[in-house]
Amino acid sequence: MATEFHNLQELRHSASLANKVFIQRDYSEGTTCKFQSKFPSELESRIERKLFEDTVKTLNNYYAEAEKIGGQSYLEGCLACSTAYLIFLCMETRYEKVLKKIAKYIQEQNEKIFAPRGLLITDPIERGMRVIEISIYEDRGSSGSSSGSSSVSGSTAR
Repeated sequence: MATEFHNLQELRHSASLANKVFIQRDYSEGTTCKFQSKFPSELESRIERKLFEDTVKTLNNYYAEAEKIGGQSYLEGCLACSTAYLIFLCMETRYEKVLKKIAKYIQEQNEKIFAPRGLLITDPIERGMRVIEISIYEDRGSSGSSSGSSSVSGSTAR
């Protein structure tokens, strides 16, 4: 079993990057921001399938909320046009507020669930909303015993 890490700082300082897993966008229902919930085999021994699927499902729900068009979006658009978009210098859009909520959720998931298992989720906004990147870390002490297996291997992007 993987070494348990207690926080993000400890994970970054005392572990070495072993691999990265990429969860691709799901375009089966159009171009809305939705990620595949298929469980990657590389995470088999690291995290329970249900925890992974719940995290991706929650992220997908947040992105659906961000892209939902309603009265507030319409009002923001009208205000933007009438002020030559200067209104956005002094207010956040609903979309930006949801993106902050997503960043906070990912931070919490990393601290509570993923970091203790030697994993780290990168916010999709940092990867152009194309993938959810999950970094897999190994304890540096155990990486010396295996002959080169802890080096960064090829990506698993499909």
